[in-house]
Formats: sequence, C-alpha cells, structure tokens
Amino acid sequence: MNIDTIFSELKQHFNDYILATDSTPDIPTVTIVAEAITEILQYLKDQQGFTVLTDLCGIHYPNQEKELGVIYHLNNLSEKQRIRIKAFVTKESPQISSIVSLYLAANWMERETYDFYGIQFVGHPNLKRILNVEFMDYFPMRKEYPLEDATRTDKDDRFFGR
Repeated sequence: MNIDTIFSELKQHFNDYILATDSTPDIPTVTIVAEAITEILQYLKDQQGFTVLTDLCGIHYPNQEKELGVIYHLNNLSEKQRIRIKAFVTKESPQISSIVSLYLAANWMERETYDFYGIQFVGHPNLKRILNVEFMDYFPMRKEYPLEDATRTDKDDRFFGR
C-alpha cells in the first residue's frame, strides 16, 4: 500500500483530527490533534500494519502557539514503510495520552520525553524522571534558558564580534 492511500484512509476516518500531511519520500509525516493520538495510532497499528514503534521523542518550538510536541516513528515491517506522526500541546497544559497500552516500547521513551521536555503522558504506568535527578525543577531540553552566562567576566565580547 502506498503512502497516498494511507493518507487518504486516515483522512476518511479522522479528517477532523488531521492538521497536515507531508509525503516527503524519506518519511511521510502526519500532524494531528493531540487528543486523537490513541485512536489514530490504534488504527495505524490494527488496520495499516504499523506494528513497530521505533522512536518517540519530544520537540520544543518556542515561537509557536502550541510549543511542545511529541513525534512518533512507526514501521510497517511487512510493507517496508515508515510514517511519522506529530502531535502538539501547549506549555500551559503539556498533556497527551500515553500509548504504552498500544506499544510497550513507548514506556521508557515517554519517561525520557517527560524527563527532558515536561510533557505528561496521561495513563502512563510509572511516569517519573528516568535520567535526571528527581529534584530537578526544570526540563533541560526546553529552550527557556539564556544561551550564555551573563555573569561571566572572563571573556571580552570584542573578540566574539559583538
């Protein structure tokens, strides 16, 4: 089955939840409404054969209205196809449904995404930090910190083109 057929069937079943599609040859992408993540991934797994979750990660676009997002990479091994699903949430309410019940591989990937981006996976069986210390009060992959230390006195800005 080609990707245009998959996009067509997704739009037929979930048109209200699909925000954009991109049929780039390397890995086609579907951007969806975050509230429909479980339904759409269940459909892709059961009806389209995308039975392998190869990656799940967070993203942060500080200049967008919904600045935090989750990217899912799925594989259909029998058809040798891949698809990328993107879903965005707001920083004020960074919640999306957990997909651990669909793909067990999502367990640690969701924990890592929570650990670094602060995205809360509702329904996750053990959502806690996995790599950073428990008492860390920020999420290091969010672009919310100055790129340079303003208190440094050991550099001269003249040498850096400023």
